[in-house]
Amino acid sequence: MTASTSTATPTSTATAATVTATATTVSRTSTSQFEPSNLSTSTTMAPPSAASVDLLCLTFNCAKNLLDIPVFSTHLQTAFRQNATDLPQVVVLSLQEVAPLAYSFIGGYFLSSYLSRYEQAVNIAAQHVLDDISSQESDGITTTPTARPAKPYTLVRGNNVGYTAIMLFARDPSRLNEIQEAEVGFGAAEMGNKGAVGLRMLYEGDGGSSELTFVATHLAAMEWNLPRRNANWAAIMRGMAFGNPEVVVNSYKTSVTPSPASTPSAEDQPERTRLLDDEHDEQHSRLQKQLHNISVFKPTSHLFVAGDLNYRISTTSPPPSAAFPSLDPESENYYPDFFRLDQLTRERNAGRTLHGLSEHEVRFPPTYKYNVLAQKPGTQEPELDVPWKFAAHRYPGWTDRVLFLDVPSWLKKGDGHNLKLNVRAYDCLPVLRMSDHRPVFFRADVPLIAPSEMAPPSNLDPDATKDPRARLPVEIDPEAWERRAAARRKEVMAGWSMYLWSTKHGACILTTLLALSVGVYWLYRLF
Repeated sequence: MTASTSTATPTSTATAATVTATATTVSRTSTSQFEPSNLSTSTTMAPPSAASVDLLCLTFNCAKNLLDIPVFSTHLQTAFRQNATDLPQVVVLSLQEVAPLAYSFIGGYFLSSYLSRYEQAVNIAAQHVLDDISSQESDGITTTPTARPAKPYTLVRGNNVGYTAIMLFARDPSRLNEIQEAEVGFGAAEMGNKGAVGLRMLYEGDGGSSELTFVATHLAAMEWNLPRRNANWAAIMRGMAFGNPEVVVNSYKTSVTPSPASTPSAEDQPERTRLLDDEHDEQHSRLQKQLHNISVFKPTSHLFVAGDLNYRISTTSPPPSAAFPSLDPESENYYPDFFRLDQLTRERNAGRTLHGLSEHEVRFPPTYKYNVLAQKPGTQEPELDVPWKFAAHRYPGWTDRVLFLDVPSWLKKGDGHNLKLNVRAYDCLPVLRMSDHRPVFFRADVPLIAPSEMAPPSNLDPDATKDPRARLPVEIDPEAWERRAAARRKEVMAGWSMYLWSTKHGACILTTLLALSVGVYWLYRLF
């Protein structure tokens, strides 16, 4: 199927800027011949001079389906091996649409069968990599096998807000301490059909320690919903708190000492007013620092944001004649030419979303939206090469991304330091039959910077104050935890209602309850 000349015009409502791309004659149908390792975004494998933690962060929209463990674990081995000779020390999964909404809202037992598959896949993939490493090291020499843990990775913590889940794995879980959680919903009635969930911890390595913050999120869908996506990110900045803001504010109020009732003399009044103003400013500054410390932009922490951010290359759906990106390097519609239309890059550079965050060079193809075609006759299991074509009613886009806060400028300027976040790979995995998105992974050596060293100094350069670790872009909502608790109660009620009325198991429960009610009624009538 071919497409004739078309114009894609993504327009930001905030700036009314128009970007136009014209392309001709491109096939929308392809097969997944693309290999992630062929488009590696980093070629360095040399370890950084500073102590670091080897981190892999992967985001995947699961389309509410159960994971195909053999397929996913096989593809995950590619991510583990890309530009690396060993397994990452920490693995974080950001999962969107992880299960049907009823199961996601209820959580607990109802989610376990979905999330446990990812734990199995991670460990199966890791075990294969370790087996290959052992085989290469032995090189034909018989050696005494060394004892290994039953599982290469331990699931240290997992949490979800509705559809969106986060899973934290570690080779050595004892290195992760002081783990905190944060949640925010910005779907209907602030529930978690769209939302974000975060984890924060202290990682203690051999050469130092550092705080790590991870945010998994799913922003508003649809091409025309650009302003709402930006608003969703603002909701994360305001409402995702790793501590109760109301407690912080109340402690500030109680710490303010009321002034004595004595009346100062006329000559003492100006001095007294100045002292009171100075005291108030100092107390307010302490309050802002405490709120900053529980925000996503904690000054002493690294930050990674991963998810289906849903930013597209257009604000409208494609017309029938639209030109689509091609994976053929010889095509005039080769997909890198379309990335200049990316909404996320434009909005981030304009300071309207993902404030202060950086992204490694994107060299992988669009990760959405794929129509999976019928399985080829004679296809063997697991099906690793899935035939697909881009969906005709959506412009292909780079919706699935991983961003990070780079090492702050006040540390980069220090003498005798090589504090650098060394990106090993930023790539996507092949198409899976279960989803219309492709998984995206990010791997990096994250420098271990002690919290005391990461904190911004008092004498910052003017440019450094733009860093959200130095100054928050928005104010923290003091009622964030209270709002989330209220939304969680709504989620549980909505989840059970959907479960009872829309699932077979729910129908069985309702039928059983009805039968019991009728039986009790007739027994009451008889006796």
